[in-house]
Formats: sequence, C-alpha cells, structure tokens
Amino acid sequence: MENLNKFYIDGAWITPQSRQMFAVLNPTTEQQLGEIVLGNSDDVDFAVAAANRAFETYSRTSKEHRLELLENLLEVTEKHLEELAQAMTLEMGAPITMSREAQADAAVGHLVAYIEAFKAQHQRNVLANADTLLYEPIGVCGLITPWNWPINQIALKVIPALATGCTCILKPSEHTPISATVYAQIIHEAGYPAGVFNLVQGDGPSVGSALSCHPDVQMMSFTGSTRAGKAITRDAADTVKRVTLELGGKSPNLVFADCDLEARVTASVLECFYNTGQSCDAPTRMLVERSCYDQTLEIAWRVAMDQAVGDPCQEGDHIGPLFDQIQFDRVQALIKVGIDEGARVLCGGAGKPEGLETGWFVRPTIFVDVTDTMRVTREEIFGPVLVIMPFDDEAEAIKLANDTSYGLAAYLQTGDADRAERVAAQLKAGAVHINGGEFNYGSPFGGYRQSGNGREGGIQGLEDYQEIKTLHFG
Repeated sequence: MENLNKFYIDGAWITPQSRQMFAVLNPTTEQQLGEIVLGNSDDVDFAVAAANRAFETYSRTSKEHRLELLENLLEVTEKHLEELAQAMTLEMGAPITMSREAQADAAVGHLVAYIEAFKAQHQRNVLANADTLLYEPIGVCGLITPWNWPINQIALKVIPALATGCTCILKPSEHTPISATVYAQIIHEAGYPAGVFNLVQGDGPSVGSALSCHPDVQMMSFTGSTRAGKAITRDAADTVKRVTLELGGKSPNLVFADCDLEARVTASVLECFYNTGQSCDAPTRMLVERSCYDQTLEIAWRVAMDQAVGDPCQEGDHIGPLFDQIQFDRVQALIKVGIDEGARVLCGGAGKPEGLETGWFVRPTIFVDVTDTMRVTREEIFGPVLVIMPFDDEAEAIKLANDTSYGLAAYLQTGDADRAERVAAQLKAGAVHINGGEFNYGSPFGGYRQSGNGREGGIQGLEDYQEIKTLHFG
C-alpha cells in the first residue's frame, strides 16, 4: 500500500506527473481502501522511453539468462502468494479461499507453464528449403489488464513479454491496483533490469489510449470488454502495431440427456456463479435437451438455492460481491430487463441477498424459458445470472450455441464420446469444455469472432510477442 500512489518506472517507484486522484473502494464494505493517481500521456511517455532504452540491451540477452530470471521470478512469487490473495480479496471481493486457490495461484501456475513452453521453443528453425527462421522479440509492449482476474491476466501478458526479450508497460484496471503494485514489487525483487517492466496506473481513455497510439510501442495486448477492444484497435491502427485481444463472451453450455445429469448440471450452475459470475468464459447460456429440461430445472434450482453469498474475508466456497457500484447497477438493470422481457425467474431476482445490505452483493439468479432474442440471452451480464432454454435435437443445439457474436468458450455435457467430438467440431469457440474438463495452465486461451484474437498461454502465447525473421542463405 505504501507505493499505491506511485508508478514503477525504470526500476524505481516514482511520483507520477499527473495529479488526478482516484479512490480505490472495498466492494464488501463500500469503504475507501486508498487512492491511486490516474496517469496521463506524460507518464506514458516517460515509461515508454524507459522501456525503449531497456529493450536495446534486454532484447539481446540469451535465452538461458532470461530463463534464470524467470526462475528467480518463480521463487519470489511463491513468497508473495498470500499477499496477492489478500489484495484481490480486498480490492475486488474474491472470497479468500478462491483468491488463494485460483486468483493468486495463477501467478505461479502460468509462470511454471511459460517456463516449460519457453524451454521447449526453438529460437532458430531450419525449413525444408534450407531457409532459417529466427524468433525475435517484437519490442515495447503495452499491456492492459482487467479487474475480474487481475493477476491471472497480468501473468498471461507480463511473463511472455519478459521471456521473449520484450520490455513492457503494464496498465492494470484502476479498480484493482493493489495486486498489480504487489506484482511490480515481485518483478523488482526478482532482479529484472531497470526499464524492462514498468507500471503506470490509469484509466482507458488516458493511459490506455496513450499506449495504443504511441509510436514507440510495437504491440498492445488487452483483456476486457469488446467495446474497449475495438477502441484500442482503432487507436493502434495509425502505427500499424500488433494488437491481441481477449474480450467478452456469452458461452453456451449444451446439456444432453445422456450425460450424468445430476453431476453435470450441478457443476455447470456452480461454474456460472464462480467468481460471482465475473468471468468472460463463464457458461452463462445453458441449452438443455427437451427430454430432460424439467429435471434440469429442478437440479439447477436446488443448486442455486444452496449457493451461499457472504463476506469474502471468510474462508469457504461462497461467492462474494460484484466489484463495484457500476457493475452492481448494470447487473440489476439487466435482471429487470429479463423480467420485463417475460423470462421466468426460477430463483434469485433483483435486489441484494437478505442480511447483506452493505456491499455490492447480488442474488444468484436463474432465468428459464428464455428465447434467443432476449437481451439476457444475448448480452454479457457479468454477474451470477444464468439463462436456460430447451432444444429439440443436436442440430438445433449447435445452431443456438453459435447464435452469438462471441466465441470465447463453449461447454458440452454428454455421455456419448462420438457426439462430444462431433458437436465440439461444430462449435465456434476457442475452447470447448467437455464434461467438466477444466482449463489447464500451459494451454492457449482466446476466442473466435468478437471474443478477440491471438492466444495467451503456452508456445502460442510466446509467439504473440515475437517477430519471425527469415534468413535466405546464398
């Protein structure tokens, strides 16, 4: 917290040039935790200049040296895991058990996976035609991360930049600056040279846009809303820099009658509510084979009624509040829209859970008998809100699943292995989770269509930060 109102630039914590302050609030108590400075274009220029200077030497360091730094980073990160977990519980309301097991764990899980991927990646390949390919760092990278999985997304962007020899400027969400400040200190303790990693706090219209437009930034990596991703792409167009995006989703979850209905529906509802529904790949659209529709609703109702909501500082498998008032109001508005559109409320609904009047808590909500034209079926709500609708056959299920502008993830529940392969091949999504299959560290993550472009994680995640140079020998 001592460096919360400072920026980490060129290897030191400095006083920002901007004087615009922003209050950081606790979503559980609605009280102020502290405040940060929202950076401006002068702060961005200073950070980019530092990253540019550092790139001249860091880009020429050996793979072995960068692997040694990554191993140092792993050792230091492990020492600070509890600090990261506590920070995210305070700033975005992740329950502390989940904060430790998932939110903070990502800092280590992604790092270990990237180390293995970087070890396996060849920096020089010879083609069958005798030409040689070199994989070189792209340059200075602007990294913009969201509030819902703060360290997960920071790790997915910062680590491949450091591994490949790039330098970077991180702009975390202004709503979750505490965990980012801790991570900057971890980078410093790991021994990275000055200017290789820089942290500038700020909002999208100021710092985000300044990075995207900057002529000395060669790449932008952004995770957040589709609307903001489009703005970054437009800003980056004049300098023709590389842009990778991980954006929104409205992920379908196809439930066939031949699955283990009790187990798969239970897990699906809990997965939708996980992180208080604030995950871009959450299975928020459950499409159910009509023959098991009524039974599915019975299971879903029971699971939702048992879903506890409570203080994120307490250990347990409950869910916490939404991250801020704006998101609370948006979720409440969309719940009202669903009711007005005629969707049937199976459980939950508008308002806060009983006994939780303070804090941005919401009631886990399930809409049923929805249609594919309703806003609650088509829009990303980003709260613990599930919609359920029936289908008659496999073809209709696939059609409904793909009837979206997004394509980040899809979920599939079936006891038929042939059907699983057949249906998965026709789903327009970057990942298909079959019968509870989870995301694993080291696998590429990203989406189709308006869910973004590029992939984070694994060798594919490293390649996004590299240019390919071809050597033609005479």
